[in-house]
Amino acid sequence: MVPETNTNDFLFLADEAEPTEPLDFSRGEWHVLIVDDDDEIHTVTKLALSDVVVEGKQLHFHHAYSGKEAIEFLSTNENIALVLLDVVMETDDAGLKVVEQIRQDLGLEDTRIILRTGQPGYAPEESVIKEYDINDYKTKTELTRSKLVTTIIASIRSYQQIRTINQNRIGLQKIINAGANLLEQHSLHEFSEGVVTQISSLIGLHAEGVLCAQIEDDGSNADAIYVLGAAGHYAPFIKCRLERIENKRITQLINECLSLKTHIFDARDTALYLGTGQHCAAVYLETNRPIEDFDRQLIEVFLSNISIGYENVTLFQQLRHAAYIDPLTKTPNRNEFTTLLADTRRLGAKDSVAVLIDINHFSDVNDGLGQDVGNELLIAVTQRLVQQLGNDAQIGRIGADVFGLIGSEKVLTPEVLNTLFMEPFQASEHSLQVDATYGFCRLADSSELGLSILKHVYIALNKAKKNISHNFEYYCPEMEEETADRLAMLRTLRHDFAQDKLQLWYQPQICLKSRQVIGMEALLRWPQQGGGFVSPAVFIPLAEYSGLIVEIGAWVLQQACMQVQELKRQGFHGLRIAVNVSMPQFRSPHFVESVIDCVNQFQIKPELLELEITESVVMDDPKIVISALKELKSFGIKVAIDDFGIGFSSLSYLQQLPLDRIKIDRAFVNDIEKPNGSAIAETIINLGKRLGLSTIAEGVETTAQERVIIGMGCDEVQGFLYAKPMAKAELLQFIQQQKK
Repeated sequence: MVPETNTNDFLFLADEAEPTEPLDFSRGEWHVLIVDDDDEIHTVTKLALSDVVVEGKQLHFHHAYSGKEAIEFLSTNENIALVLLDVVMETDDAGLKVVEQIRQDLGLEDTRIILRTGQPGYAPEESVIKEYDINDYKTKTELTRSKLVTTIIASIRSYQQIRTINQNRIGLQKIINAGANLLEQHSLHEFSEGVVTQISSLIGLHAEGVLCAQIEDDGSNADAIYVLGAAGHYAPFIKCRLERIENKRITQLINECLSLKTHIFDARDTALYLGTGQHCAAVYLETNRPIEDFDRQLIEVFLSNISIGYENVTLFQQLRHAAYIDPLTKTPNRNEFTTLLADTRRLGAKDSVAVLIDINHFSDVNDGLGQDVGNELLIAVTQRLVQQLGNDAQIGRIGADVFGLIGSEKVLTPEVLNTLFMEPFQASEHSLQVDATYGFCRLADSSELGLSILKHVYIALNKAKKNISHNFEYYCPEMEEETADRLAMLRTLRHDFAQDKLQLWYQPQICLKSRQVIGMEALLRWPQQGGGFVSPAVFIPLAEYSGLIVEIGAWVLQQACMQVQELKRQGFHGLRIAVNVSMPQFRSPHFVESVIDCVNQFQIKPELLELEITESVVMDDPKIVISALKELKSFGIKVAIDDFGIGFSSLSYLQQLPLDRIKIDRAFVNDIEKPNGSAIAETIINLGKRLGLSTIAEGVETTAQERVIIGMGCDEVQGFLYAKPMAKAELLQFIQQQKK
């Protein structure tokens, strides 16, 4: 007791002794703000309420000594349950202005307010209660400790009820939003967060919990459990595997809940089962006390009502997972990677680079060891990329054997990637050494559209595949221009071929003994609109790459056979025509049949048609080429190997080929007059003789070259010294003059 003469004695008037109970602070504290310009009021209020416990929580006091100071504090501290507010401070109505600012400016509708005044006549109690959103308005003289405690308990309970209602509303709103946006990327996480918030509010807890779901296999031996939604200090673990929380108690309880498919209520924590069987989740709650029977019933009713909603959200999430996640590697697929490219380009293009990794000769693994081993290899590559670059780059699988990376240019370099492929990959029982080709594109140099960026990286990758000096290329705009030019040229080539604008010219071949024309090589020409011709070195590779060479090759064979037929009508018998054949033609399933049919259609002797192949064609797929040539040779068609000596052929394949003639490349003829320049040409001629083959030197342009060639014993020649390539009309005139 203190003397009654003190004006604030009413705060200390003794009530009847009340039984004391042990305090339980485990559920937190109620934060109370005392606003008064009298320091003594702060002291006596705190002293009077120091042992008050409301709903198991003690009061925690904060202090402000003016209306301005109170507003500054509340603007940065929202979780204030109660404000004990003096009306008269720096001004007569300072407290009332604070009330207006709390409600209108700060928007703190949950916080409860008790007005206290030492000057009751300033503002009538009735008008203040009507006009302001407050819980109570009392004079300091009428507030005994008992009345103050009663008022505070009622206000805090009101605060708790309002907070519960608002939490219910927020939780339900999250669930509704998730249901309304099922196909959005975060719908399952939004739904899960809503469940955590809603359950916490139902039983009067702060939203502290983890919602986990047992989803499909993530590539490990056991099903993985991921944190889908969380609140409080567990929020940073959303989308992470449960083990990342590093709390054995939580992991054990959630696994037990999912395994038993039932709720587990313990003295200090709870695991709630959510689901209908196939799609299930466990909600972990930190309660630090047993949950009452009534709350259990409330939770069970709530969970049974939302289980169907959870299953629906999970099904839609799985559909989205199938649409955007590669099922083998569990990484983003092409669709998702394209979105990631656009997002990174928009938000952080500086110093960022996109990379495509193409595993070289992956089809050989599938064909030789089986698709299962191929899949194991892809998983092994994914795991190494994740282990080495997972913290610095986003990883996706873009194609069958193509991976994508997005990250800093300082990290994603050719040297780093080549290092990753230095060690063999373990695929099943096989240890496979593979290498790769890389295409790079700096995002700052590319478009803002994900598909455009991906196209640019592919352009760089395709360029790298053609580069024999290194296995990577960085995209530059000139590459796209070059690609666009090639596509435009290809379109024009298709058009001109369809319009029968291509021409077949012929270069005569001369027998060195008789000096007579004994045959000719058919050479394809593509005239341009403004005059001149497109170089065969430009458009032939383009036609081969596009597959158009198969159709063009068939047309060339027909034209050549027609020319042999025409020469026969003109009285020139026994003149052969050599036609170049490419690898795509050999791969065509009806190539051999089409050549034989063409010979039969124009009724020419098979030996008057000669097929020229290069060493590179033979080495591309020797089995296919040798098999086709043997069949054609048995029909009577002649075979010559072109550009012999400049490729990488094996002499063993040379013995297997059904050849009639070897052509000495012009590169060896050009050097034939230099010291030691004739060695290779002479070796080829001698080899031809040993194998019983005729030899023909191409590109002969001077009489000096001719003398050396004759001295070596070469059989035939062709070149500008004798005749340039010419149209068929000129060819007839040339042969007629040669016969005279």
